[in-house]
Amino acid sequence: MGENFFKKNFLPLNTNHSPSTQMTEQTDIHLVQGALRGDARCEEALYRRYSVPMFRVCLRYAANREEAQDILQEGFMRVFADLPDYRGEGRLEGWIRRVVIRAALRWLRNRRAFEQLQHSNEFADQTPEVPADEPTWSDDMRLVTQLLQQLPPGYRTVLNLHVIEGHTHEEIAGFLGINVGTSRSQLSKARAMLKKMMKHELIQR
Repeated sequence: MGENFFKKNFLPLNTNHSPSTQMTEQTDIHLVQGALRGDARCEEALYRRYSVPMFRVCLRYAANREEAQDILQEGFMRVFADLPDYRGEGRLEGWIRRVVIRAALRWLRNRRAFEQLQHSNEFADQTPEVPADEPTWSDDMRLVTQLLQQLPPGYRTVLNLHVIEGHTHEEIAGFLGINVGTSRSQLSKARAMLKKMMKHELIQR
């Protein structure tokens, strides 16, 4: 289930084709039940309903749109594979988001994006102070996403997991196979670099 749908029908985000009105009006739980029965229309409807918000998530973990598209495809293949595990507790979008983020971390790990973090112990035992005037995520999310993509993969990932997803450094260390001090130092460096890039961008405007 799901895998054949993507191999044969992987749908680009910019498309004029729309699912039937009947499919768009179905509730999440009805679409999930249909997808579990192997109904490709329900799988497509779920993908179309959540692919755009999930693509925004993927853009924050990727270096460019092409990487984000790859992560999105892997993420939704994982979503359909794991769909029997969804118990209907909490919003489906939140569950899909978690699955897609895990897929993003696997995608980056497979490309050894975190190797430099495993050997980076600079300031590992220090708890850096957060700048009082750090950039706010509500200012311009599109600009922030573009700047995030310019950060090194490790910086970008730690910042995403801590600032946006709300994970603790202990959790991040477990996700990425690094120590807690390294997670803290990478976050500090990511914030400093992002702040510098945002100031430069504002000057150029």
